[in-house]
Amino acid sequence: MKYSEWIAPERYNLTSEMEHYAPEKIALKWLGEAGERAEITYGELLKRANQLAGGLSGLGLQKGDKVLVTVPRRIVAYVIYMACLKLGLVIIPSSEMLRAKDLSYRLIHSEARAVISWPSVTGEVDRIEEELPALNHRIRVTETADTAAAEGWIDLNELTQGQPDTFEAAETFRDDMAILAYTSGTTGHPKGVVHTHGWAYAHLRITSSWLDIRAEDTVWATAAPGWQKWIWSPFLSVLGSGATGFVYSGAFDPKRYLHLLQDYKIGVLCCTPTEYRLMVKSHGLDEYDLTNLRSAVSAGEPLNQGVIDEFQKHHRLTIRDGYGQTESTLLIGNLVGSPVRLGAMGKSMADGLALVVDDEGVPVAPGEVGNIAVHGELPALFREYFKDPERKGQSMRGEYFITGDRASLDDEGYFWFEGRGDDIIISSGYTIGPFEVEEALMRHPSVKECAAVASPDEIRGSIVKAFVVLRDGAEGTPELVKELQASVKEWTAPYKYPRKIEFVTDLPKTASGKIRRIELREQEQRNASK
Repeated sequence: MKYSEWIAPERYNLTSEMEHYAPEKIALKWLGEAGERAEITYGELLKRANQLAGGLSGLGLQKGDKVLVTVPRRIVAYVIYMACLKLGLVIIPSSEMLRAKDLSYRLIHSEARAVISWPSVTGEVDRIEEELPALNHRIRVTETADTAAAEGWIDLNELTQGQPDTFEAAETFRDDMAILAYTSGTTGHPKGVVHTHGWAYAHLRITSSWLDIRAEDTVWATAAPGWQKWIWSPFLSVLGSGATGFVYSGAFDPKRYLHLLQDYKIGVLCCTPTEYRLMVKSHGLDEYDLTNLRSAVSAGEPLNQGVIDEFQKHHRLTIRDGYGQTESTLLIGNLVGSPVRLGAMGKSMADGLALVVDDEGVPVAPGEVGNIAVHGELPALFREYFKDPERKGQSMRGEYFITGDRASLDDEGYFWFEGRGDDIIISSGYTIGPFEVEEALMRHPSVKECAAVASPDEIRGSIVKAFVVLRDGAEGTPELVKELQASVKEWTAPYKYPRKIEFVTDLPKTASGKIRRIELREQEQRNASK
């Protein structure tokens, strides 16, 4: 497929992909942890989104305004995203696990005019001490009609009351901003990645041969709202294909997941490598009827070959890896109908789209390790880093954007992952910047300095490990380890906390005083291989 086929019409709103399916078709089936159930048709989903769009418009929100959204796996998440995007608002996807400090940075940096929050997160928003001059509206999503009112917050249900169930979409264009996704960096604050409506058009057409979603499928993509991956698959790929999305809001349990795959006759599954690993380790994989499952994909980090072998052995199903970034979409993958080379990342989604290049942007020879790079003309490549337009250029080498990951390319076009070229930590699919962990640890009075790196882990792929130098008089005890872990969870999103902490007398540094995390990371890799 040529790049030109991925370019959206000039006037384009991504929600138009979801509006031409039969109104009576089931769009979403939701299951709660305690067995609660709900479902919604495409017609009803669109009506609810239209009503909310009218309510948000009534508040004075208009095209281009930024809205931070933090809600869990619920049907209302789909309603909110459709309503905001149809109105031309820019969504800032945010996890419920973010703390006041995380939310404060996003709200201030983006100049968001509104926040739409689940009740469990409103307290974190209210804890923000910094001034939020742009924030005009705080909207709370309530679960039940009798939920007590919260001071300073508007009830989302009140916004929709009396609103018509039709709404004319704002005049948006393919280059208009639709999503502002914050992604962790190795230093400093998270970067704001700008995606346009045209990005969504390209994403749908690029990923179709990987996910292989058909209109008659029930699709389970396990990512949670608040992450770019949720927009990729549960939201855009499912509803943009006219399929039925299965949404489970319970905690992960491998046997529970396998039962749900069987009972809901899931046809397409998109999981993290950690979820697949734990399903295999739970034993009894062969006890479940997964005959309806014909397409299973994994993304976020490489999946162990042993896990792929187990699913192939018991269910004749090959889990197909895929690779992409918050800044783009799926770039490399094992596609349906193409030969899968176990252990490989797959092939470029189109000739010349992804390559392996040296530090000057020149393609390297087959078998040589270099930088995974994506062609700068890809319509699904992000537009820019918000308020930092020059930063994207710093990662360009000739015609290519350097992803930060390393790989080799064989003679047949298969990519073989080698590792990250920077200090980013990917654990259970979460992208974690070491700076965020270190900043939280440094707030503890016992910590003099510290460094956070990825430590290999059989289940999560990697976990966060912190090397900590203590202040004089402090003692590195098991109790202090627990205290530091709790402190990180309190200050920033809990998934970032260091599962391992090692107390050291000093840290390896460059001549200029910069911490050489690469030495610590390589040390962890050596220890894991012993």
